[in-house]
Amino acid sequence: MQNLSKLASTLLVGALISTAALAAGGAFVTVNGVAVSQNLANALLAEQKAQGAPDTPELKNAVREELIRRELVAQEAKKAGVDKKTDIAVQADAARQAVYIRAYIQEFVKKNPISDEQLKAQYDEIKSKLGNTEYKARHILVKGEDDAKAIIANLKKGAKFEELAKQSIDPGSKDNGGDLGWSSAGNFVKPFSDALTSLAKGKFTETPVKSEFGYHVILLEDSRPLNVPAFDEIKPRLLQQAQGQQITKMVDGLRAKAKVE
Repeated sequence: MQNLSKLASTLLVGALISTAALAAGGAFVTVNGVAVSQNLANALLAEQKAQGAPDTPELKNAVREELIRRELVAQEAKKAGVDKKTDIAVQADAARQAVYIRAYIQEFVKKNPISDEQLKAQYDEIKSKLGNTEYKARHILVKGEDDAKAIIANLKKGAKFEELAKQSIDPGSKDNGGDLGWSSAGNFVKPFSDALTSLAKGKFTETPVKSEFGYHVILLEDSRPLNVPAFDEIKPRLLQQAQGQQITKMVDGLRAKAKVE
């Protein structure tokens, strides 16, 4: 009985069921004369099983108790006129819209599956762009070429790169001595990556490197072979990204055809 109460409490706090589950269906339980649909019970059971709950009589009893509690609170809310409040109605409409969107996206993903072959091709493309080496680099980014030349001159005189990096306009690295950590050359814009891969260990660029962001002075601290994770290891992330791109394309298509006034 203690375990049942604990499970019912968990359901009360955390379980969210789509309002689509309120659609017509036989009564699962009746509370003060109001029927709670079998569809709603099935949806809540399915959600809990999807989260790892075992399909046991205890779970079914907990779901039944949870639905009774929800209906009781909902009835009291209506008696108090909560459903007549404008802000509550707006929230309900937003929740209903979110349910429709979620259901449609789920159906869209099912009807437009992404094959392992597509994911493997994407993996191979990414792997080829990353190359076989990763680099530990520092850089100083400034707006003007003359500023970059002055920094290079100071480096040649023995100034420390980390100190000069305080002049950088790159907020992500200026306070860390210009440190960019370990990364493959493919993660940088082409002028930067070309300069980086041509440097010897411990050397810095002796001419400013111009990119769309400004002028860089780059120091290569070290390099090492790049160990790309195996396909199976990052397949779930690739699938998520591919589905996201697919959904974005679908929405963009709808937006392009929409009449908006």
